[in-house]
Formats: sequence, C-alpha cells, structure tokens
Amino acid sequence: MLRRCVTLRRVLVELSVVEQRYQAVLQVLSGASVTEVAGRFGVSRQAVHRWLGWYREQGLSGLADRSSRPRRSPTQTPAEPVAAWP
Repeated sequence: MLRRCVTLRRVLVELSVVEQRYQAVLQVLSGASVTEVAGRFGVSRQAVHRWLGWYREQGLSGLADRSSRPRRSPTQTPAEPVAAWP
C-alpha cells in the first residue's frame, strides 16, 4: 500500500514539473524574454532554451523529466567476469 502512495506522489510531482515548464515555454512564445522567464522560474536561461527545444521537437511530452543515468558506461566491468565471481 505504501508503494502505491509513493507512486501517486511521484506522478503528481512530475505533472507539476511538466506544467511549470509548459508555463515557461508559453510565456516565451507569448513574447517574454528568455531571461525574464528564467528569473521568474528560478532556472538558467539555458534550461529555458532546452525546454523550448524539447517542446518544439516533441510537444508537451518532451517537457517530462528525463533520466540522468548515462546510456552506456564504457569503463564498466563486463557481465561475464561479474557473474563468475564466487
């Protein structure tokens, strides 16, 4: 039951982040400067530009949180030696 509550909370927080980013994008598209919008939302200008790019490429779904986990790790130990470890 606890896991269900945590999942619901995570969804609500994620929606909030998407909504905030969407509001920032809408303000820029309405004519506000990126610098003004970044100041209002407490983020860097680069972040606002990134959100604009994501919105143009993918629409509203592009504004969702992304994983910060690297796609690959070239220095990671191969799976075979790890599996053979006693």
